[in-house]
Amino acid sequence: MQTDVKDLVLTIVKPLVTQPDEVSLEIVDGEEFAEYHLKVAETDIGRIIGRQGRIIQAIRTVVYFVPVEGKKVRLLVDQ
Repeated sequence: MQTDVKDLVLTIVKPLVTQPDEVSLEIVDGEEFAEYHLKVAETDIGRIIGRQGRIIQAIRTVVYFVPVEGKKVRLLVDQ
C-alpha cells in the first residue's frame, strides 16, 4: 500500500517541477504515522509549495485520503 501512495505523490509532483530527475520520496515508518519525505531540487521548492502553501496543501489533501495500514500519512517537503 505504501508504494501506491509513493507512486501517487510522484505522479502528481513530477509534472510540476522543472527537474523531475531530482525528485525523490523517502518513507519513514513510525507507530502512528507513515511519513513521506519529499525532496526536490532547490529551485523547485516554490513550485511544490505554491502561493501561501496552496499546492502542497492540495497534494496533501489527495494523499491523506489513501489508507495506509491503519496509519495516518504525513507528507513533508525536505530541503
